[in-house]
Amino acid sequence: MNTTTQSRKAVEVMAHGAKADRFAGRPLRCGVVGVGRMGQHHARVYANMADCELVGVVDASKPRREELASKFNTKPMETVQQLLDAKVDAVSIAVPTTYHYEAAKPLLEAGVACLIEKPLAGDAETAKKLADLAARHDACLMVGHIERFNPVMRAMQKAAQEGPPITPRFMQVIRVSPMTFRSVDVGVVMDMMIHDIDVVLMLMGCEPTNIRAAGVSVITPHEDLCDAWLEFDTSRGRCVANVTASRLAFKTERVTRITGDNAYIKIDYGAKKGNMIRKLANEIQMREVREAVANGADLTTLKWDQLVNIDPLVVDDAEPIVMEITEFVGAVREGRQPSIDAEAGFANVRTAERIVAALKEAARA
Repeated sequence: MNTTTQSRKAVEVMAHGAKADRFAGRPLRCGVVGVGRMGQHHARVYANMADCELVGVVDASKPRREELASKFNTKPMETVQQLLDAKVDAVSIAVPTTYHYEAAKPLLEAGVACLIEKPLAGDAETAKKLADLAARHDACLMVGHIERFNPVMRAMQKAAQEGPPITPRFMQVIRVSPMTFRSVDVGVVMDMMIHDIDVVLMLMGCEPTNIRAAGVSVITPHEDLCDAWLEFDTSRGRCVANVTASRLAFKTERVTRITGDNAYIKIDYGAKKGNMIRKLANEIQMREVREAVANGADLTTLKWDQLVNIDPLVVDDAEPIVMEITEFVGAVREGRQPSIDAEAGFANVRTAERIVAALKEAARA
């Protein structure tokens, strides 16, 4: 692409209301550190994005990096420094959480944008160090909390914006699955519950004021089941979130129920479907039912689900990892904060730490 074409494309982007492309339309040079279960998907997406070039994949396993490099027509690399030597612009880091800081530090110090898989770090102190590094070197840092990009979550957010604001008062969150023996170096809070911590904090716009928790360790040295009670006091009023995570279940379930003053929402991440019931849409029949109850009428033959208007969420089939990386690439190109920035990642880790501390305190009581 010549300079004239690049300039024209930049003008077109600005004309459509977006920020100018800092890279003037050239492909973003991308890399992946850690091409295991999640990292291989990052590599696949970069390799197939028209405006990106996958310049290399880094992995401690030589057979693994060579296999993935061959599959996605890129270079196998042994170190992060090799990515820097290749003048990479943006990198996904999908190594175990323990190694996030070690992998990200040289990249952030070089001003390279980083998408770090959840959680940002294994503890709040390290998460803060990463956030500070990104700020100090003006590097884009995004955290890979992928449930924000689940089609049903995006459908819920879109539906909620189409009517009066929904203020949560009670949330019930369940995320359970059989033991997979992955991520056994951390407890279920950092492994699984962290997904829902991110969503709950996003919906509330703040961290909880009070936390109670209980849990048990069965297979690993860490908690394998945890039930947390998060209390939020905000300018919009009080909300409680009851969040349960377990890797000891016999089936997988990932469901969130949100009850507000004027609406009820249920989302099922696994089934990628959800429903919304708005108070305004049901006000007439609810008033009639309340009057009938007050007058002593026998309503035992009525069926509750036939009394309310239930709106199914309109869910698309977009792949979450593609949506996540598209957001990351857009933030890098436009020089803006990504939707899940370092501060959000830090808040999630800090809240997870508080939950584990509350769990341990309850066990000592």
